[in-house]
Amino acid sequence: MRDDQLRLADMLEAIELIEKYAQRGRSAFDEDELIRAWIVHHLEILGEACRGLSDDFRKAHPDELWSDVVSFRNVLAHQYFGIDLEAVWEVVVRDLPELKKKILEIAGPPPTTGDAS
Repeated sequence: MRDDQLRLADMLEAIELIEKYAQRGRSAFDEDELIRAWIVHHLEILGEACRGLSDDFRKAHPDELWSDVVSFRNVLAHQYFGIDLEAVWEVVVRDLPELKKKILEIAGPPPTTGDAS
């Protein structure tokens, strides 16, 4: 079972993968089906990681944000033919930066990889 620190790391990774393609802008999101699918998929991963946070974590870090992330994941996962792309983009540009900041405040920056020599 993944602990809360690993789930927070999973969430950060999903956010960074979303940011990778969201930085291309709204027009790329609107025009490129693969970018839309990529972003939606990683929002679902983000929600799954958030859903797995322990009750102890949620008590230590009470915030409606956690349930909002899970709720949005559920909408994405079950609205196969009716995903509101405007809402998806709004989450990406408005809510993900706030979520990323919150996660970094709790978990600290992810460890860097690479050779120091």
